[in-house]
Amino acid sequence: MTCQTEGHAHSGHPLLTEGLFLFFPVAALHAAITPLVWSLAGFSLPFVHTISPSQWHAHEMIFGTYGAALAGFLTSAVPEWTDTPPRRGRALLLLLFLWLPGRAVGLAGIEAGLPLAATTDIAFLGLLFWYVLRALLQRGSTRHGSFAVCAALLLAAEIGIRFAWFADMGELAGRLLQTALILFLVFLSLALARINVVVINLALDPSGETTPYRPHPGRQNLTAGLAALYAAAALVAPHSAVPAYLALAAAAAFLDRLAEWFIGRPVLRSEVLALAGANTLSGIGFLTLGLSGLGAPFSPNTGLHVLAVGGLGLAIMAVFIIAGLRHSGRQLVLPWQAYAAVALVFCAAAVRVLPELGIAPALVGIHYAAGAALWSLAFAVWLHGFLPLLRNPVTAPHDIGDAD
Repeated sequence: MTCQTEGHAHSGHPLLTEGLFLFFPVAALHAAITPLVWSLAGFSLPFVHTISPSQWHAHEMIFGTYGAALAGFLTSAVPEWTDTPPRRGRALLLLLFLWLPGRAVGLAGIEAGLPLAATTDIAFLGLLFWYVLRALLQRGSTRHGSFAVCAALLLAAEIGIRFAWFADMGELAGRLLQTALILFLVFLSLALARINVVVINLALDPSGETTPYRPHPGRQNLTAGLAALYAAAALVAPHSAVPAYLALAAAAAFLDRLAEWFIGRPVLRSEVLALAGANTLSGIGFLTLGLSGLGAPFSPNTGLHVLAVGGLGLAIMAVFIIAGLRHSGRQLVLPWQAYAAVALVFCAAAVRVLPELGIAPALVGIHYAAGAALWSLAFAVWLHGFLPLLRNPVTAPHDIGDAD
């Protein structure tokens, strides 16, 4: 019996038996409420004086929604991969209580609450990093050290962003926010290299008795490496052509990775399409960034939104669906809410960025609010379908990736 199985035998509330059971619904709730509130308020923040509202929005999406999703993923996946005891109960509640103050401050952009939000957000990321590092130390392995390194870099980025805000260095804060976003793309790439193997094999053989698919080893970490190189170049040399060319290289790596999904008709399964779509939109996002950096007639912010809303949005929704079913002891038989949530995230990304690329000009002026509404609805639909499953796991969970 694995440590994960023992985790489900732990007494207490079901949502506190495993990290994703608590933090995936929390992340979905934040994703559903926050953009909707901002949209109804006209995307203005009542208590902002010196910090750009767009930076507040970006920070809350990255460190709020995606931060909670990352906490759920790492506190579940890393113990599973390292065969170490999972964090649960009070350890998870401590993470949650450190995450919450920053979200209360960030929802309205309460600049007077910056010291509290900075302290608790830094503590949240620091504790999450320790949870990952402790599991690796207990296992005596460096195999998953890349996740610890990324967590440490994300913590450093948050410290830098808070310092830049306190020092009224808005341009530096903007670059660090972009760095943090790309770090999540690195997490995405590393996670896809593990999760996709299990998902595709189950699509090819739902019985799980055979594993006919094996990934090409050269593709496993190339996208993560090139995305990291782009993040470093964009941070230290934002006005040179180097980041643009590295963005094009990262785009080529993500698009080349589409070969992993050449598996015939099973690719049409929604969970497989969601992972392939996340990879594709990540490639398109980097392509847009690269071209804009070389003089193409659109804003680099468009590329960043393709990455943030499309690439990461689809990836997180796919992980919510796949891990939500597998870790609650269920097969990958998707409820209707899963299909609807994936479609709504894709539509949210399309509505948000297509008008800025000169496509669907009729949406100009309403694409912010329409995209936010579709995004909020996507995560609300996922909550409706999956919160009851997470509250009532039926058996010990199945692995979600990284088979030896």
